[in-house]
Amino acid sequence: EKLKLIWKAEVGSGYSSPVVSKDRAWIHARKGEEEVVSCLDLKTGKILWSKGYPVAFTKNQYAREMSKGPHSTPVLYDGRLYTLGVTAILSCFDANSGELKWRKEFGTPDTSKMFCGTSFSPVVDQGNLIVYAGDDIKGGSMLALDPDTGLERWKWTGEGPGYASPIVVELDGARHVVTMTDKSVIGVESKTGKLLWRMPWPDEWNENIVTPVLYKNMLIFSGVRKGTVAVQLARNGAEWTAKQVWHNPEIAMYMNSPVLEGDHLFGMSWKRKGQYFCVVAPTGKVMWTTEGREGFNASILNAKDALLILTSDANLIVAKKSVNGF
Repeated sequence: EKLKLIWKAEVGSGYSSPVVSKDRAWIHARKGEEEVVSCLDLKTGKILWSKGYPVAFTKNQYAREMSKGPHSTPVLYDGRLYTLGVTAILSCFDANSGELKWRKEFGTPDTSKMFCGTSFSPVVDQGNLIVYAGDDIKGGSMLALDPDTGLERWKWTGEGPGYASPIVVELDGARHVVTMTDKSVIGVESKTGKLLWRMPWPDEWNENIVTPVLYKNMLIFSGVRKGTVAVQLARNGAEWTAKQVWHNPEIAMYMNSPVLEGDHLFGMSWKRKGQYFCVVAPTGKVMWTTEGREGFNASILNAKDALLILTSDANLIVAKKSVNGF
């Protein structure tokens, strides 16, 4: 019916999402020239532990109005918290005590083109901790690491990462780590690191940001200058092909990722200075859009009967998941 503020805690700046388990929350943020990882009591907001480490970072001149990160959301696995910083520093913390278990540094990305630094959120699949680091000058590497030690299990080297975070999907007998590079959409086999397929997805400024969405056996992608596309993956022996099912140029997402509810996709398009929308996932048909001027960006969470929308102007909106209108 209404939202009541229970607590508020200062944690720093950045674009990393909190993660929650049981009675605790963890957040990766920036304070001054440090990246800080904090653990909070979910009932009171009290900071239970906080660990910082120095991270000097110079953003590209075109991105200096924005925070210096971090962008990547931590992953919680088997009592440990894994964070990937803006300069590609990967840390493993004991989730309860904050003790640093191990740390790896993959090298600061070149911001002459990759303006904002590392943004890929780590994932854990089949017992592997998977990260993707690099830039659009030198290229990049996706790696699977032992979560306990940080030792490398496999490595795929190719294009530099985009700003999107990955999803892991099982299609036709294979587990794909699907994500955006700076120039394409790729599927890498989770167990081996083999590149299964690649679909070109070039952007003028290499701004591939939106996390892909799986709808049944289709993958849905979007880009600010590309519109939104659904593709179906097909396997012929060891070869994979991505066939376009639909393309809607009028729905073009920039920074925010959409959410799926049944057969409908809800999100925010970049068009008309920000439009919320509802699209039919199997066909790409638009059910509705708002008039526009909703803002620069919004993070959308699918929460049972409602959408929770946090705009870049710090407005929190609760909206019904309606196919008839916003």
